[in-house]
Amino acid sequence: MHASPVRQPTLASTPQVEALIAQLETQMPDLQLRNPNLFAFANAWAERHDAVLAATPKADRASVEARLGRIGIRWGVMPGARVTTEFRALGEINAASAFLRG
Repeated sequence: MHASPVRQPTLASTPQVEALIAQLETQMPDLQLRNPNLFAFANAWAERHDAVLAATPKADRASVEARLGRIGIRWGVMPGARVTTEFRALGEINAASAFLRG
């Protein structure tokens, strides 16, 4: 049996841009705490978003914008749906014994 290789994350851009994205992700909880309302939080996010894009080479812009968009969605400052997967904690439901409320 062969062990599957460890999958390395794909870099979206240059090491400088990757560092800016990592810094942004670590700053998000603090940004949320320091900004008293959603407008101020979104404004602080937009400033950092634009700074990351300004440092991004044109060839990498689409992938970096997509990545920033996912971060923004996760923090509620960009439009989009948060997608989660449902999983059953107790296994499969036996339909014959399931209790249904009418």
